[in-house]
Amino acid sequence: MNALPAGTAQTVDAFHRGRFFLVQPAASGHRAGMDAMMLAASVPSAFAGRLADFGAGAGAAGLAVLSRCAAAEAVLVERSPEMAAFAEATLAHPGNAALQGRASVLQADVTLTGRARGAAGLADNGFDFVVMNPPFNAGADRATPDALKRAAHVMEDALFERWVRSAAAVVKPRGGLAVIARPEQLAELVAAVSGRFGGAEILAIHPRADAAAIRIVLRAWRGSRAKLSLKPPLVLHESGSDRFSARADAINNGLASLFGD
Repeated sequence: MNALPAGTAQTVDAFHRGRFFLVQPAASGHRAGMDAMMLAASVPSAFAGRLADFGAGAGAAGLAVLSRCAAAEAVLVERSPEMAAFAEATLAHPGNAALQGRASVLQADVTLTGRARGAAGLADNGFDFVVMNPPFNAGADRATPDALKRAAHVMEDALFERWVRSAAAVVKPRGGLAVIARPEQLAELVAAVSGRFGGAEILAIHPRADAAAIRIVLRAWRGSRAKLSLKPPLVLHESGSDRFSARADAINNGLASLFGD
C-alpha cells in the first residue's frame, strides 16, 4: 500500500452529489474534474463486470463508474507512486465505505508489454472494460514546473498507441474501451484503435451549441466488426448561460450515461 506522507496538502472533494469523495493533492499533481465524469459515463449503466481505470490519478473515473453501476468492480491503475497514494487515501475515506469492497489500487505502468505487463498485475483478458484519461496535452499547453502535474497532463510520443495496445491485451473478447481526448487527436486515436477494437462510437463535447468541441469520447469493443459511428453531441451549457444543460448535469452527477445506455 502507498501511504501519503504526513502533512501532505490535500483536499476532500465530493462527486456525484456526495455519493463518493476524492482525496486529491491541494497544490500539485492532477485534480480530477468533468473529464473524468464524462469518461466514466461512457460505461453502460447496466455494466456489472471488472473495469480497469488506466491513469486513474486519485480514482475519479473508476469510482464514478462504481457509483453508477452497483454491480461493477474497478482496479485503479496509476503509474505515479504519489498519485497511487492519493487513490489509496480515497478508498480509505469513510465517505467511500459503500464502494471500498469493489475497488482496489494497482501501481503499474500501463505502457508495459508482454510478461512485464502481466507481472505488474495487468493480466491478459483480465477485464471487461477499460477507461482511460491519458495525459493528452502538448507540452506547450501545460508548461509547469510541477513534475507531478506535468506527468499527469503532458502527452508522451505514441501515447495512444501504447495505452490502447495494453487495453486490447487486458480486456476480454467483446469487452469495451473508452477514451477521452482532444478533437485534434481523433485521427491518432482512431489509428490506435483500428485492428484492435471495432464498432467505435465517437461523441463530441461542446461548451455551447454554437461553439467548437473541446473534447471527444471514443468508445469501442474488442472484436466487433461494426462500423464507426458519430453520435449526437453533448452540449454542456445552456444558451447564454453558465448553467449546465439538464443532460450534462445528469451525466456529470452519475444520473445518466453518456451514450444513453
